[in-house]
Amino acid sequence: MQIIQNRRTFLAGLTAAGGAQLFNIRPSKAAGEPPPETTSVRLGRWIDGSYCWASLYLAGELMRADGLTDIRYVQGDTNVDNTEWLTAGVTDFDFNMPSMHIRSIESGASIKILTGVHTGCWELRGNDSVNGIADLKGKRVGIWAFNDHPHVFLSLMVNYVGLDPLHEIEWVLGISPMQDFIEGKVDAFLAGITELPGLRAKKIGHTIISNAVDRPWSQYYCCMVAGRTDYVDKYPAATKRILRAILKSIDFCASDPSSAARELVDRGFLPSYDLALITLKEAQHDRWRGYDSQDSVRFYALRMQETGMIKSSPQQIIAQGTDWRFLDELKHELKL
Repeated sequence: MQIIQNRRTFLAGLTAAGGAQLFNIRPSKAAGEPPPETTSVRLGRWIDGSYCWASLYLAGELMRADGLTDIRYVQGDTNVDNTEWLTAGVTDFDFNMPSMHIRSIESGASIKILTGVHTGCWELRGNDSVNGIADLKGKRVGIWAFNDHPHVFLSLMVNYVGLDPLHEIEWVLGISPMQDFIEGKVDAFLAGITELPGLRAKKIGHTIISNAVDRPWSQYYCCMVAGRTDYVDKYPAATKRILRAILKSIDFCASDPSSAARELVDRGFLPSYDLALITLKEAQHDRWRGYDSQDSVRFYALRMQETGMIKSSPQQIIAQGTDWRFLDELKHELKL
């Protein structure tokens, strides 16, 4: 589906009002929409850069243009997964893999998954002894922590082809799984988007599977938005504006990655223009209009139930921890 949003139309959704200094254009407000119940929101940010969060970073000015004047980008405890920032009340909205949101929902956390963002964050790289996921049996697989999102995602992929991730994989902990792979200490590892250019240029390893192109993983989001339930329920008008800004920002990232990458660096959110541009080109930001967010939650919840990571059924996770009403309204409002 063609995305018609570009830098000019993205900027046309912004305003100089409310202290917005980057852009100087009128806001776009849906006719008859009630004002936001609050003007404040806290969004996550990794100070040393999180390139997959590009659309969240760029959405801040759109939120200001739509009446949310107190927008804070905050960093929580970097020793835990950022979904815990959301469940602990450090942030109000969070970008993360569906598996991490689902794990929080299973544990009883009061959060709601609201929409998908993109796919294509990860690529499994292997040496010559690994030509498919099934070849990981008995092999050394590098991770930086147990139960973090790379380990969880790899476990789901391994289980999907019939292997036992607990007993048939030799998990190797390391500060840098990529460096361990280069040094031959592991046979495979999950590479993030920003690691791929160097690996490809130096022909280090080869691609086993990419969740940008390889089924079934490419058919489901690897990054989704969740919000604190008390914020979403108490401030529905504000929540809709926040989600609208994120979706418009996603369109901008998809249609004009060069300008989006420049804005991210100029505004101080990310340090490298080249890595920002690579991320925006590799990640599939044009999927939110065509993909079904609920399908992604169902798919991951089922995989997690099969591996024993959760006991709840996909239906229970969806009923307890999702809210699609804002996305449904915005799909109609922002249709091409």
